[in-house]
Amino acid sequence: MSEQGKGSSASTAAPAPGSDTYKGWLFKWTNYLKGYQRRWFVLSNGLLSYYRTQAEMAHTCRGTINLATAHIDTEDACNIVLSSGGRTYHLKASTEVERQRWVTALELAKAKAIRMMNDQSDDSGDEDPTSQSDRSEIQGTLKILVSKLDDLSTCNDLIAKHGAALQRSLSELEGLKVPLEGGEKIKAVNERATLFRITSNAMINACRDFLDLAETHSRRWQRALQYEREQRTHLEETIEQLAKQHNSLERAWREAPTHVSSTPSAPTNNQGNKRVNKEEASDEDEDTEFFDAMEDSPAFITVTASESTQHRRSQSNLSGASGQANDWNQNDTMSPGCNDVSGKELQPRRQRRTHIPDKPNYSLNLWSIMKNCIGKELSKIPMPVNFNEPLSMLQRLSEDLEYHELLDKAARCDSSLEQMCLVAAFSVSSYSTTVHRTAKPFNPLLGETYELDRLEEFGYRSLCEQVSHHPPAAAHHVISQRGWTLWQEITIASKFRGKYLSIMPLGAIHLQFHSSGNHYVWRKVTSTVHNIIVGKLWIDQSGDIEIVNHKTKETCQLKFSPYSYFSRDVPRKVTGVVADSGGQAHYILSGTWDDKIESAKIIQSSRGGSGSEGKQKTVYQTLSPKLLWKKYPLPENAENMYYFSALALTLNELEDDVALTDSRLRPDQRLMEDGRWDEANSEKQRLEEKQRAVRRKREAEATDALDEGREYEGYQPLWFHQRRDSVTGETNFVYKGGYWEAKERQDWRMCPDIY
Repeated sequence: MSEQGKGSSASTAAPAPGSDTYKGWLFKWTNYLKGYQRRWFVLSNGLLSYYRTQAEMAHTCRGTINLATAHIDTEDACNIVLSSGGRTYHLKASTEVERQRWVTALELAKAKAIRMMNDQSDDSGDEDPTSQSDRSEIQGTLKILVSKLDDLSTCNDLIAKHGAALQRSLSELEGLKVPLEGGEKIKAVNERATLFRITSNAMINACRDFLDLAETHSRRWQRALQYEREQRTHLEETIEQLAKQHNSLERAWREAPTHVSSTPSAPTNNQGNKRVNKEEASDEDEDTEFFDAMEDSPAFITVTASESTQHRRSQSNLSGASGQANDWNQNDTMSPGCNDVSGKELQPRRQRRTHIPDKPNYSLNLWSIMKNCIGKELSKIPMPVNFNEPLSMLQRLSEDLEYHELLDKAARCDSSLEQMCLVAAFSVSSYSTTVHRTAKPFNPLLGETYELDRLEEFGYRSLCEQVSHHPPAAAHHVISQRGWTLWQEITIASKFRGKYLSIMPLGAIHLQFHSSGNHYVWRKVTSTVHNIIVGKLWIDQSGDIEIVNHKTKETCQLKFSPYSYFSRDVPRKVTGVVADSGGQAHYILSGTWDDKIESAKIIQSSRGGSGSEGKQKTVYQTLSPKLLWKKYPLPENAENMYYFSALALTLNELEDDVALTDSRLRPDQRLMEDGRWDEANSEKQRLEEKQRAVRRKREAEATDALDEGREYEGYQPLWFHQRRDSVTGETNFVYKGGYWEAKERQDWRMCPDIY
């Protein structure tokens, strides 16, 4: 464990009398590679912050811990341990005296911070107004206030009733002439006056209770509001610091072009160089996230039969049973139609575009955007087109068909296991376009559609429609004359983790082959966008895919290995096993999701020795691997065209006779593609506001229908309807027909005006 710099000065700037600030050098534990590192610490206003140097105080804070909720512990003569909210700082002073000074300062600052929190709350200490307990308390208070208002309303009615009766009695008293009658009426007036006085007193007491309660909670809510304002200000300052750091890093990178090669945009195969770069450039590594292989993950080993001395090792969550091979790779032969696994079958009859205008090099003030996003829901933040690519989510969904020829080949396979291998390769191929595509597609408007008609060229027709806006959901249907149909409904869920964004597609993908009736179902894996705030964006795919043939019960288990600095495996690795209905393994799949997938026929399997975790491995002896899928090279100048593939370049090309709601006709997206980003931003805001106005109108109609006791159907998609799936049991949107017939008639009268 290194203690570099321990002999250097660790002097502490003593606080001035009455000052709340304490500064000085301490050694902070970073990781096992670098040990303790010397850092400049500043204690102020109940917060302990640290920096690499004193000069960094002006622009870059490396971390902050709130002492009000922190636990302070001392391990030995020089060590201090601070823990709060799952974060722990291991600190070391140069001497025991220095350690004691810091401990005293920290304890005093903690006590003061706790007192300040108590002063800001009536009786519950530091309470986050957005916590579940406070929400319950506020709801309870509101119920009490409503109850008091009901009491006031009841008293008001009684006062009005008794007051009217008293007024009548007084009027009758004035008209009296006989003294006897006068005595009876005066008695009645006294009774009514007594009732009126009692009711009035009750009214006054209820008003006093309501006023006291309202004043008490008004003060409390004002303090809660002030707390939220302070938290917002603190968050703004933090984000501003991050934005400044981001800008300074960009300037440094631009001023030093010779160092570009030392900052890779994504993980590379050179693990040795990667580790050296990490050690040189790492900051506070206890907060850096690494995706290491799971310790409880079993492993299998594949041995190529023709080269038994070469072991091809791959990690997987799978284990297979022993079994004999069938005839796909046994004699290096395949079923007719399954042997051609590379290249496109037909050249397009129509000449389509091969380039789009280059992406403009516009600078982006990240802070000016982010400071307006604080406290807002991510899905409702109006983001400028600077973060987008000129395609919609519906068009990105259609990009899954780039390697449609895999399904054409699979449809001609006689063996369902061979077919499963090609379906698995197709499921992996849909991720190949994402490796450089860090820009976000346009969110489709409700009712927006996109057709991809390649009937004459490749034999298929594809249709997508945005069927829901909150949550965003898109339905997709593809039918091919070459023997298959694919459909899916995808809802995107995302979670922002501070350093990275996780994108989780929800929903099943269905694929059915017409001749055999084989019905395959699988789901997509999680995509992770790293370096959201600072650094160059890069994307990783991780998780498991299970493909099930619901007719034969055959399965394919695919594992997308998350990237790890310490893994010896190739980045973006994918491994898999194809098994029959009895769980017997027949094929091993291996490759990467950004390059290629191979399959190897299993001819023998056995149980091997225990692995490093003490778990037994399965050893598969296979034939030489066969190429299933290979990624097409990107077009020339792709880096200036959003890294679009050859298919992606054609997706937004204008075509005749499409529906009025087609994504190609969306004006903000078209302006962005043409490089007119300022106009695109204005048009994007106009379209979003138009969509909000339609939603408000629909909500008003629903309210009116509810008031009148009528049923309100709500929004219904034009080309898809909800049905219960007989295979998965889920309710999702499926194609109901009519689109291609409407296109032939050129009858788009039913299309909503969304642009």
